Amino acid sequence: MKLNTVQALWSKSKNEVTEEEHEHFYKFIANAFDKPKYTFHFNADAPISLNALCYIGNQHMEKFGGSRMEPNVSLYSRKVLIESKSKHIFPDWLRFVSGIVDSEDLPLSISRENMQDSGLIRKIQSVLTKRIIRFLADQAKKDSKVYDEFFTEFGTFLKEGVCGDFEHKNDIAKLLRFESSRLPNGELTSLDDYISRCTPDQKKVYYLTAPDRSLAEASAYYEVFKDSDTEVLFMYSPIDDFVMTNLAEYNGRALVTAETASVDDLDQNAMTQDDSDEDSSSEDSSSTSLDTSESKDLSDWIKSALGEDKVAEVRTTNRLRSSPAIVVDHESGSLRRMMKLVEHQSPTSSSESPLNFLPKQTLEINPSHPVIVNLNHPRTSDPARATLVAEQIFDNALITAGLMDDSRLMLPRLNKLMEMALESK
Repeated sequence: MKLNTVQALWSKSKNEVTEEEHEHFYKFIANAFDKPKYTFHFNADAPISLNALCYIGNQHMEKFGGSRMEPNVSLYSRKVLIESKSKHIFPDWLRFVSGIVDSEDLPLSISRENMQDSGLIRKIQSVLTKRIIRFLADQAKKDSKVYDEFFTEFGTFLKEGVCGDFEHKNDIAKLLRFESSRLPNGELTSLDDYISRCTPDQKKVYYLTAPDRSLAEASAYYEVFKDSDTEVLFMYSPIDDFVMTNLAEYNGRALVTAETASVDDLDQNAMTQDDSDEDSSSEDSSSTSLDTSESKDLSDWIKSALGEDKVAEVRTTNRLRSSPAIVVDHESGSLRRMMKLVEHQSPTSSSESPLNFLPKQTLEINPSHPVIVNLNHPRTSDPARATLVAEQIFDNALITAGLMDDSRLMLPRLNKLMEMALESK
């Protein structure tokens, strides 16, 4: 970079640089045509001498399937270029940042080969990364609407940081934003805001991954949360499952997928409400639900009918309302699809990969659903037809969980079930 072409704005104080100068400088170093969304101007003398001037644009090209962005922050010492587009100044997840970093503490004689092993370089990276994270957190408080626009565009990079930057992942997590069952469609919330709305006895942060909001709200896994008025974060990206699993907890609360079986407290709350409603509106709820003995016998039969290679356990649950069955505690469907895509692109992929086989599932059935109730009789009177229904219930549960790799495989069974239904009329 020619310093006689553009002034060394990073060496000036913040108040000495005009917005017009920032815009011109940003376009020069980022090869951009728009104005920067954010300008990060940082000067410090301790614990290390640093002058940094960095910019974040309005969009990136990776989302269009373009090549991976290269670092675009150059390293200077006393206004002398040490390394253009340095890979050592920021962690890789901050590659969307463009700018200049100048440190008088950095010796002019330092070689690129020694940078990676330099304690001073690691210190510069740590200080600047923390400052950038704090800067973004401040911007989110200052103008949440503008920040939400930034997150919608660059959120994938922050999620990458949570997964790959162990030192800063908890701080990066404060910058994450998701939709919520409590908020209107399109409105985003932070993990901190979610926790602020929790009741004192709620010790978990619940989330649900789905292709979009309508499917999340229609999901069988969401039913018990809706009935118990428990907030759920809606996540739509395949990487979100991996992010939550990697983060594991936040602010002392476990991050728990709605697809887990450990929602007993919600089951109880929802059932208490249901019992109250049924007492006032139904004469005899027992006639529309299997009793404990019938439920146990049917669960055992379904397990036998499906086979031990498909299910490890079949049991009843109180969490379902309008769905007959779900699988729980399974591997993430979206993460499984993402890993299969990565494996498919690998030249070493094999047909013997574990991803080509579905592990045994835990199936939970709703003893009050008409399909389950009406399955109890034909399991003994017409076991062939009942087995077809049980297999379809299981496949439907796999589809709900996003675990069905190819739904066309169940078409012959569906055709057979329709044929039987029409013959019985």
